[in-house]
Amino acid sequence: MYTQALNATDQAAKPVEDAALAARFQERIDAEDRIEPNDWMPEAYRKTLTRQISQHAHSEIVGMLPEGNWITRAPTLRRKAALLAKVQDECGHGLYLYAAAETLGTAREELVDQLLTGRAKYSSIFNYPTLSWADIGAIGWLVDGAAIMNQIPLCRCSYGPYARAMIRVCKEESFHQRQGYEIMVTLARGTPEQKAMAQDALDRWWWPCLMMFGPPDSASQHSDTSTRWKIKRFSNDELRQKFVDATVPQAQFIGLFPPDPALKLNAETGHWAYGAIDWDEFKRVLAGNGPCNRDRMAARRKAHDDGAWVREAALAYAEKRRARAAARREETP
Repeated sequence: MYTQALNATDQAAKPVEDAALAARFQERIDAEDRIEPNDWMPEAYRKTLTRQISQHAHSEIVGMLPEGNWITRAPTLRRKAALLAKVQDECGHGLYLYAAAETLGTAREELVDQLLTGRAKYSSIFNYPTLSWADIGAIGWLVDGAAIMNQIPLCRCSYGPYARAMIRVCKEESFHQRQGYEIMVTLARGTPEQKAMAQDALDRWWWPCLMMFGPPDSASQHSDTSTRWKIKRFSNDELRQKFVDATVPQAQFIGLFPPDPALKLNAETGHWAYGAIDWDEFKRVLAGNGPCNRDRMAARRKAHDDGAWVREAALAYAEKRRARAAARREETP
């Protein structure tokens, strides 16, 4: 769901590559050809995509935690069923994306190990707590809304497996965004206490959602290369502005107001100007010092350890099936 990995620096030495192959590769990119797993690609392209797709997968899996926290506390059976379906969708997104990342040559087990050992990141947004039911609405409306802004251009990513996976992911994320906004509409039109709950959730999630798009373009380390390779179609600031322009009117429609006194519509450009983002907070959360970083990783490590017997049983069953198939082949005259 999330592309903050594009803002990380790759410290590995760049291998010497054939200039003619590199030129041909860029020609294909410029012609809007899709790059497939068996095609030649620069090592830096492979590493960039592996980092981005795996972080996206990690984010989908970790992103189940703040919402799963409310499944047993949903206010109605309808809400519970919808939230269960949404969390299940996020798990499926993670599986699609791990599969896409594996086509670049890194095993899923290695990708998961990178997350569990802290060598890989996931989106900073999931290190914030869900304190009320309104937070579930805010996550759907704002977090998934921001994700859609990021992900729709990825449907035209130059790497085929990633682009194809994103088509289904975007369709389901669109449902999630509508579900979240409907929760916020219901609360905003409810009792004064319910509306206050919705406003409180918006107050707490607004700025972290703007941080989701990554640092400003002036501080983004991989944007130029990723844009040239057509992994990334829009800059961080362009996507952030699109999100603000789309979301502010939605908030106003239901009588809620983003917590930004500097927010103002520019009549000439049609864009909403917004205040300064606290990038120090963004850096703290990315560094592992957010409100829920440790809890999120502890939960993922526990789930991985508790699921070891399932993985072992699946491997044993697969081996048994292979052995039976081999035995039948030997018995066949």
